[in-house]
Amino acid sequence: MKALFNRTPRLDGVDAASKRQEIRDYFHVTFNRYEQLFETLASDEAYYRKPITLRHPLIFYFGHTATFFINKLTLAGLVTKRINPAFESMFAIGVDEMSWDDLDETNYDWPTVAEVRAYRNEVRRVIDDLVATLPLELPIHWDHPWWPILMGIEHERIHLETSSVLIRQHALHYVKPHPDWRPCPLSGEAPINEMVRIPAGKITLGKTDATYGWDNEYGHHEAEVTAFQAARYLVSNHEFLEFVEAGGYGDDSVWEDEGRQWKNYVRATHPTFWIPDGNNWRLRLMTEEVPMRWDWPAEVNYHEAKAFCNWKKVKTGLPVRLPTEDEWTRLHEFSGLAEVPHDHRAEANLHLDHYASSCPVTQFRHGELYDVVGNVWQWTETPIYPFDGFRVHPLYDDFTTPTFDDRHNLIKGGSWISCGDEALKSARYAFRRHFFQHAGFRTIVSDIAPPDAIPASRYETDALLSEYAEFHYGDEYFGVPNFSQALAKIAIAAMQGKPMRHALDIGCAAGRATFELARHFERVTGIDFSARFIGLGVQLAQNGILRYTLKDEGELVLYKERRLDQLGLDAMRDKVEFFQGDACNLKPHFTGYDFILAANLIDRLYSPRKFLAGIHERLNPGGVLMIASPYTWLEEHTPRDEWLGGFKQAGENMTTLDGLKAALNGHFRLMEKPREVPFVIRETRHKFQHSLSEVTLWERIA
Repeated sequence: MKALFNRTPRLDGVDAASKRQEIRDYFHVTFNRYEQLFETLASDEAYYRKPITLRHPLIFYFGHTATFFINKLTLAGLVTKRINPAFESMFAIGVDEMSWDDLDETNYDWPTVAEVRAYRNEVRRVIDDLVATLPLELPIHWDHPWWPILMGIEHERIHLETSSVLIRQHALHYVKPHPDWRPCPLSGEAPINEMVRIPAGKITLGKTDATYGWDNEYGHHEAEVTAFQAARYLVSNHEFLEFVEAGGYGDDSVWEDEGRQWKNYVRATHPTFWIPDGNNWRLRLMTEEVPMRWDWPAEVNYHEAKAFCNWKKVKTGLPVRLPTEDEWTRLHEFSGLAEVPHDHRAEANLHLDHYASSCPVTQFRHGELYDVVGNVWQWTETPIYPFDGFRVHPLYDDFTTPTFDDRHNLIKGGSWISCGDEALKSARYAFRRHFFQHAGFRTIVSDIAPPDAIPASRYETDALLSEYAEFHYGDEYFGVPNFSQALAKIAIAAMQGKPMRHALDIGCAAGRATFELARHFERVTGIDFSARFIGLGVQLAQNGILRYTLKDEGELVLYKERRLDQLGLDAMRDKVEFFQGDACNLKPHFTGYDFILAANLIDRLYSPRKFLAGIHERLNPGGVLMIASPYTWLEEHTPRDEWLGGFKQAGENMTTLDGLKAALNGHFRLMEKPREVPFVIRETRHKFQHSLSEVTLWERIA
């Protein structure tokens, strides 16, 4: 019998030496298991063919989890030298399926499989050395130096699952069976589903245990859940067959608007993993096709699950729907389930303890129900939202916040491959509703309609983002003109007589300058390290409208709305694009610009010298670089030896302007004397920051 796949470790205790060894083992078995997953690919070609058009090829995911370690540990200051900057840029950012019809045809010059494998070996060595030498005091909390190490391991476990889904979606000739990834051999007659009464009860959510958690799991939420009925079993393939044979995919009336658009776009007539075989069906597993397993759970996306519920509602006259997150929590508590044990197998098809596939819905009983956890994830009616007290972890600010958009629904309970944090009750993972995970569903009957989208996800409530939304798009204060507009005017004046085709706004934050520059340039690219900031610009480019809450006084807030048409920028929406990126390690294709703006950026970089050393390569000869900064050097952002100025050197004052001249000498000439541009950031109705940003203009010389 195979050994248990290590569980996510507790991060408290008193024995630091044994905890160090436990985390080291956790890292290695995770790294090994992830690489073993890719052994199911039949050829090197399989790494470079996209399983689906809206995702990168698998070579990206083979490298991504390793570069994630280095990028996060670099950001945390625990790794001071990159292993391969090109890889750590290329493999840095994955693809969220922004919409089912948003095709990304970007070409990448991917490295060979052998090169990525060698890179992974080097990352393994670096992490192993760090785990062996980094001082460790217990407990480990999310501000602890060891937290990003756990973050990297748990991130790789997430991609163990998501990559397995992509392998399942790959053409069959690109994959092969593997002795360590064997599917369940069991199948029989599907059960007749029946309803179980779940009594009312109070639930409390918010992670409190001493294990690793993602930011959305923390905070506090409680609710009184009204009694409802829940299906004893997950909806099986046999139960779903009735919907298919009744013409459910052709009946637009049972599909929600978004689901109907998806269905019609992809021309769906049956579940994705069902393969027609004459008058019969076959089932696609991760590495093979098998005769249909009618007693296994139906694996579908939210749209299909919701359409089934609507069809069932019409057929039975009962208020059938999916459970909410709160109701799933009641199911968990009603069943008396505990967390996955550390020393014996889960009593669920979970954590790779049993099979590399689903199994019959009748195999794992949890009280009066089956498969409350495990087998497949379960779709809920709940779009993910922040609990009260939610905070973004500064090392991974785009893990959750981009999903607070009412378009990502929570899945609960985990699948056969869900492990580590994913297998805990506190796990909160959300996917776009057309997304395919190892996910199915359970129906409930309730007279209580699910709540509408959470209001907090409609208005940006993060204090910093709201301040920047107002700073970029809001009112003027104390007669100080809008900072982004002021910079754009200076830029356009400096560009007179020069080509104005493509501009780059690096460190664009909420993106106002990106839009302003687009008044004059044919195309403007905005890049920022923070996906949260990028999200503000993306919202405006897509919808033309931005809503946010602005702190007024104490707990009082103002609800603000800004529209591009009111700012005279609506015509710029098709001329801008936004990307997440590291200014010190940009991807190679961000080049060929006539103008580059770096506003209030230089004193927030971890390596401004590296940024300046290569910026000329992004700019066309004769192009202009504008740097604006208040020169607020702080070691929390920039190591002391990376400061460009603000210190004594050889007994003399070294200003940032001196440092800029030294760094840019040879590739740029200073076009005019520096000028100071004021800006005001509103914090509350009675508190403002007033600053001066020194603006310098540099022309690239041949």
